[in-house]
Amino acid sequence: MSAENLEPSEFSSRQNAVLEQALQLLVEGGEKALTTSGLARAASCSKESLYKWFGDRDGLLSAMIAYQASKVRTVELHGERMTPAALREHLTVFAKDLLEVLAGDVSLALNRLAIGQSHRSGSKLGRLLIERGRRQIDRRAMALIDAGKRGGVLRFNDGDEAYHTLYGLIVSDLHVRMLLGEPSIKDSGKKAERAVDAFLQLYGTEKAKADIPALT
Repeated sequence: MSAENLEPSEFSSRQNAVLEQALQLLVEGGEKALTTSGLARAASCSKESLYKWFGDRDGLLSAMIAYQASKVRTVELHGERMTPAALREHLTVFAKDLLEVLAGDVSLALNRLAIGQSHRSGSKLGRLLIERGRRQIDRRAMALIDAGKRGGVLRFNDGDEAYHTLYGLIVSDLHVRMLLGEPSIKDSGKKAERAVDAFLQLYGTEKAKADIPALT
């Protein structure tokens, strides 16, 4: 199977360790530092193993992005009914993870590199960031929101609109400001809680709103 189609759950702990090393090389040395020889040396593995696991450079980048996106956690539901307290907790975990991942050196480096390559013909990094990063996060978060609706905790007609409202409340213009060099946020937990509470005020049913602190 191509690395571009693998899910992070299919990577071994050894492969994840190599991907973490690859991300650090990118942060510390930029695109030029991310070579097969350099990664093999830094991760103490053979180039043959890298090709076997990830294929070509695009496959490696795809795996790196998918691995990074997997750090934004969403709960996997197995038929249980969503309660207001559970939904608020799961959404807050998602929001906090999203803020911390987007604010991290790795995501900022990947996005800056993609922006720098956007004028190049044939550059795939931007597409990979959308398809293997953002869309994978979106898909898992949408499943969580849909579970909230099925459990009678959320009310909306357009799930895509509801999700993008949540995303906007969480991120706002923060990522753009950090890409331009503004320091990271100081308390991602509090910002995550405020964003989720605002979302529940907009889309929550009455039982979901009952325990939400008054917005100030």
